[in-house]
Amino acid sequence: MLKVLSGNHSAAFGALLSRINFVAAYPITPQTQIIEKLAEFVDNGVLNAKYVRVESEHSAMAACVGASSVGARAFTASSSHGLIYMAEMAFWASASRLPIVMAISCRALGPPWNIGNEHTDILALRDSGWIQIFAESNQEVLDTVIQAYRIAEDERVLLPVMVGLDAFTLSHTSEPVELPNQETVDHFLPPRSDKPYLLSPENPFTFGNMSNPTEHMELRFMHHTALRDAKNVILEADKEWESLFGRSYGGLLDEFMCKDAEVVIVVIGASSGDAKEAAVVLRKEGIKAGVLRIRVIRPFPSEEVRNLLSRVKAVAVVDRDLSPGSGGILVSEVKSALYNLRCRPFVKGYIVGLGGRDVTVGDYLAIFRRTLKSYEEGDVQEDWFNLNLEVLEK
Repeated sequence: MLKVLSGNHSAAFGALLSRINFVAAYPITPQTQIIEKLAEFVDNGVLNAKYVRVESEHSAMAACVGASSVGARAFTASSSHGLIYMAEMAFWASASRLPIVMAISCRALGPPWNIGNEHTDILALRDSGWIQIFAESNQEVLDTVIQAYRIAEDERVLLPVMVGLDAFTLSHTSEPVELPNQETVDHFLPPRSDKPYLLSPENPFTFGNMSNPTEHMELRFMHHTALRDAKNVILEADKEWESLFGRSYGGLLDEFMCKDAEVVIVVIGASSGDAKEAAVVLRKEGIKAGVLRIRVIRPFPSEEVRNLLSRVKAVAVVDRDLSPGSGGILVSEVKSALYNLRCRPFVKGYIVGLGGRDVTVGDYLAIFRRTLKSYEEGDVQEDWFNLNLEVLEK
């Protein structure tokens, strides 16, 4: 069944089809439509779930932690300052190994106030212990929310998942989305297991009690290992999804014309579609261009990135985020993955689109060409793309 949906409503329908039974959320632009749609589902009796209206994002995650601890399939959504306010409980949820799913409509952080698209908010929590998956389209948003529960609830994983969608580019833009058949989704995503750790009066124990130095490192090691092991589960989920619904997103990486590419743009999020268009244009000009969309940021697919980019001459890493004083977050991850190669490709980073500034096909064409020129000249300096010089001169 095809339905015209925004990215926000795609996330809500994904949660509905996942048969969630607990929602706790606090509104914030641009994700508010997600929880509004879920409230409508609950009010109309379409969704059999407990909907808890809380006073803050911190409380929203705290409520999800409690619900998930007793076996509920819990969902929430947030963005920008709401996500940062929630940060304490996000760490708590992951270290407690709770399979919560949260949709993030990625937005810039203030000050100054800005509601435009940026990935700094979600990437600021990259070390929180959550799986982080980024969508390119509204269809992928819906499908990934469902896949996220399958991944999170796998006993090899038992970790929460963030599903990132670009503010406004996806969140408020509508396109045809295929709604999977509920019966087939139920086959893909069975009810949550009561194993291995659920709070119960019949079998009492505690979560998050005080740990000693003799065991704390081991708990962190187990958490880290589960996150790394999640890579195989993500690949399995994508493969089975393709067998059931005919759609695959590559699991960890979405490769576009990379097999024989000499220059590759590495990117995350919705603007990867514009990068792919630019690559097609350059192919017609005889330039072997490709695009590597990194779909999963945590666990970071270091080995997979290394294997693919080891045969490439030049790499442009496009960051719609900023770690002030360091630079782009994604370019640091990519360079780290490539560091131990004996013969590394040339890598140049670009900061683009902060605060919702448009990134176009023309911009990606310029990035491809500038990267090849920089490769010839040995210019590895990070490039802030399309800076407004008039503002800088004021």
